[in-house]
Amino acid sequence: MNNSRSLDWAQIKTVFLDMDGTLMDLAFDNYFWHEYVPLIYSKNKGIDDVEAKQLLLGMYQRQRGNLTWYCTDYWSSQLDLGIKQLKQQVATKVSLFPLVNEFLTWLQDNGKRSVLLTNAHMDSVDIKMEQTGIRAKFDRIITSHSYGYAKEQDEFWPLLADDEIYQCEATLLIDDNVSVLQAADRHGIKHLRSVLRPDTTLPIQETQGYLGINNFHDIVDGLIEF
Repeated sequence: MNNSRSLDWAQIKTVFLDMDGTLMDLAFDNYFWHEYVPLIYSKNKGIDDVEAKQLLLGMYQRQRGNLTWYCTDYWSSQLDLGIKQLKQQVATKVSLFPLVNEFLTWLQDNGKRSVLLTNAHMDSVDIKMEQTGIRAKFDRIITSHSYGYAKEQDEFWPLLADDEIYQCEATLLIDDNVSVLQAADRHGIKHLRSVLRPDTTLPIQETQGYLGINNFHDIVDGLIEF
């Protein structure tokens, strides 16, 4: 783990960026999975909202850390719901964190390779890229569904290394999931940063020793919001 509080951008060539909770407020996803999906599910099954929430929470918890947790196809099948269509219904609630556009532009202007590295299913990626308009800001978009393993699983990282050319010592990963940072750490990624508040409606999270950022001002001086 790199414990230096500053980033030497001269050393960094590649930046891996998570999507939900890193570039976009995780409040959307928490609302969607914990409020909206249970509401629709309760109506479809003829059960009350509280029972639906408790039932779904148990199902969610059993899949956390696995790729299935992030898979819209899996949940559409399990819940007998069109998850992609439901996300489209509330997509206007998707929001970027402050300075995301400015940070991505800065990376482009300074010759850094910018890669969206997400566990989200491509259905979710497409919806959120359309809503936020940032697709063109990335050199590449990679979803872990392409490899069959989530980023927090050790099997993910050798597959990424075979597919994407990067040097561990010249790579920065920013993610809100500490388990992902730990996996990247085990596989040699040198520069690691954790998002302190992935969901703006919740308190700051524990980063377990990984250096946290409040916003992109913390790692790039002088960013000015458009």
